[in-house]
Amino acid sequence: MSSSAPLVDQFQRRITYLRLSVTDRCDLRCAYCMPERMTFLPRKEVLSLEELHDLALGFIARGITKIRLTGGEPLVRRDMIELVHALGRKLGNGLEELTLTTNGTRLAEFAEDLFAAGVRRVNVSLDTLDREKFARLSRRDSLPQVLEGLAAAKAAGLKVKLNTVALKGVNEDEIADLVAWAHGQHFDATLIEVMPLGEIEEDRFDHYLPLAVVQERLSGQWTMTPSAHRTGGPARYWDVVETGGRLGLITPLTNNFCEGCNRIRVTATGQLYACLGGNERVDLRAALRSGDPEGELSRALDVAMRIKPARHNFAIEKPGAAPALSRHMSTTGG
Repeated sequence: MSSSAPLVDQFQRRITYLRLSVTDRCDLRCAYCMPERMTFLPRKEVLSLEELHDLALGFIARGITKIRLTGGEPLVRRDMIELVHALGRKLGNGLEELTLTTNGTRLAEFAEDLFAAGVRRVNVSLDTLDREKFARLSRRDSLPQVLEGLAAAKAAGLKVKLNTVALKGVNEDEIADLVAWAHGQHFDATLIEVMPLGEIEEDRFDHYLPLAVVQERLSGQWTMTPSAHRTGGPARYWDVVETGGRLGLITPLTNNFCEGCNRIRVTATGQLYACLGGNERVDLRAALRSGDPEGELSRALDVAMRIKPARHNFAIEKPGAAPALSRHMSTTGG
């Protein structure tokens, strides 16, 4: 197969979207994501800036048109902005969009640099506007920094989408207020079902809130009409008449979205996971560090297309059940 052949999996899905993790480290410790005393990877195991860049170029050569930089928290990596500038030079030359997902704690510092590099929109994870609740959830009192970062992103010209994990008994009573606040700031908002990745101190079943329930509640107070808007990700969108904004729903558990999957994820150590909810993986770091990095990388990507599964197997079926996968979201790439 030609090294420039498009990435098409065994189910004839064209893969055009890469979620590339630059670090597994994070400055928050969100309770549903990781344990308080999280053990992070030794720095020597993480791909260098040059390797991340070469990897991204290899993907672009195979038809990847959108790259989202993730973590952990991508902005805690010291040389992260250099990678953004380097990849930004590919915009309009194979790459159609460069974006990132962040917790927002360092966004005030980097918003203008991100825009200057060609980033035009960012996803910011925010589960509550209540400072005390934020500190409990994230185990860090960082809400003021996140709000400052959101304001800086807006001022820099970045389009913002807030990502909120819907948590039963935690933030379910403020979801409508949070969405309304986001729309008032001219931000899009997306709700996400909690995903069973990695061991944590609490039982995810206790906080699992099906978005069908949330949608029914919101529809009782708002007029929600289906939107044709798509961003390349798994969210399905609704226009909210009363707020004038857009609301996305990501439902990996209650409404499987795998049929149209166009995504692959690469961890900060260069492990390509063909599916967030599976263990199928290919070692791209070995390919990059081989005697023929270009050829080995292309062959590894061909393998990835053959092993990408039809769908994930996420489920939260009963209290006390083990997570679907032992690795944490911060390790996989959010």
